[in-house]
Amino acid sequence: MKKYTQFLVLGSGIAGLSYALKVAKYGKVILLTKTRLEETNTSYAQGGIAAVTDKFDSYEKHINDTLIAGANLNDESIVKMVVQKAPSSIKSLMDWGTHFDKKSDGKLDLAREGGHSEYRILHHKDNTGFEIQRALTEQVKNHNNIQVLEYHFAIDIITQHHLGQKIRRKTGGVECYGVYALDLKTDEVRTIISKSTFIATGGVGNVFQTTTNPTIATGDGIAMVYRAKGLIENMEFVQFHPTALYNPLERPSFLITEALRGSGAILKNHKNETFMDKYDKRGSLAPRDIVARAIDSEMKSEGENFMLLDGTRITALEWEQHFPNILKKCSDLGIDVRKDYIPVIPAAHYLVGGIKVNKTARSTIENLFAAGEVTSTGLHGANRLASNSLVEAIVYSEIAAENSVESIKNVNYNVDIPEWNHKGTNEPEEMILITQNHKELMQIMSNYVGIVRSDLRLNRALRRLEIIYEETENLYRRSIVSKEICELRNAINIAYLTIKMAKQRGKSIGLHYNIDHL
Repeated sequence: MKKYTQFLVLGSGIAGLSYALKVAKYGKVILLTKTRLEETNTSYAQGGIAAVTDKFDSYEKHINDTLIAGANLNDESIVKMVVQKAPSSIKSLMDWGTHFDKKSDGKLDLAREGGHSEYRILHHKDNTGFEIQRALTEQVKNHNNIQVLEYHFAIDIITQHHLGQKIRRKTGGVECYGVYALDLKTDEVRTIISKSTFIATGGVGNVFQTTTNPTIATGDGIAMVYRAKGLIENMEFVQFHPTALYNPLERPSFLITEALRGSGAILKNHKNETFMDKYDKRGSLAPRDIVARAIDSEMKSEGENFMLLDGTRITALEWEQHFPNILKKCSDLGIDVRKDYIPVIPAAHYLVGGIKVNKTARSTIENLFAAGEVTSTGLHGANRLASNSLVEAIVYSEIAAENSVESIKNVNYNVDIPEWNHKGTNEPEEMILITQNHKELMQIMSNYVGIVRSDLRLNRALRRLEIIYEETENLYRRSIVSKEICELRNAINIAYLTIKMAKQRGKSIGLHYNIDHL
């Protein structure tokens, strides 16, 4: 059965929920999320959200810090736009009920993180993303014009291809008519037709073995747009968070926020020596790509599985007030942060590249908008500045909402969309074929396409990936569609794009570090 809606949203993080709330004033909204509404990358964001809100700060400083972190590969006009719109977008979050920490005098309690020249990070203890998710989720659940479909997995966006038509528009472009979505509770594939589709499906962390992302982060939105011939860029820039808690028994890895280093925590090796000064004059507060490579280098030179974060200088009161979740997590593992060092390891954390969108949040596919980690806006350049991700997501979702509302005035529903075709497919012979290929994929990406790369590693990764790709495509063609095989297929697309663009980039810059092209 077909469902029709003016606005279709894929993803329920900060970008998806804020967009839905904005456009719901102008029409019906259907929002898809492949698990629970609250299970998003946003929920796992600890540190905070960056914006100029203090009189001692300035737009110019925030812009400059962003450009420096991004190795000046940023689109400066986009940086200026996002930085200048950030304070009003923060106000929207507050109006929706988000609480940020304040000092006793009522002023915002601003933090400072690596790469920032001023204290400009708004936060809620050490679970800022969770607090934002809470507030937006409450608003969406109580909105009469938003229909939430939990446990619905978007298989593909619908374009002319599904009508058996060639691209025939005057502009020569692809049009989006909606999506095919798998109801994970009934195994029924639904055809959802929309005038405007918004993708906010988050990142790609689960293409790697070690990640801070929830297991849902398999690059679904990017892969769908890639298969629909939309423009994808800058996939080589994968940010590894320097300090995930080292705990081999846990996946995803628990994030140890950068704000700890902003509060005085220092990185040390197993000889109790500080080492960051060898790599950067900013020490433990250097940008993330530098810190991650430094930790990786120290681990390899010492033959250790992790490095150490010394937070003993942080007072007990500050631990309790600002970092209660990290305090509890460590305590549960027998680590007393007031006297013990925290074992840390870099983990895949954030994708800078993705679906190419312009200043109006439009992708290169007609009627398809996007925001958040799934996109490449030009804001981050070659490396994201800490806490610029949440603010990019909220700013761009508001831009997308404004332009979506305007664009649907000239769009009609496409009523010729065929239903999903199951013909000729069966249950997969063995689920192990899917799970094992996904494990191999993560090993390939972590070993050869991680923090430090080389031409040899990239070529080896591509050869191994080709085998997994062929096996998976053959399996997909003869199998009834499932979340597991779709996620694997998407992850393979993401891995291919990452390797391909890393090879094309060549010279090391920002998050792309190739020892053969320094």
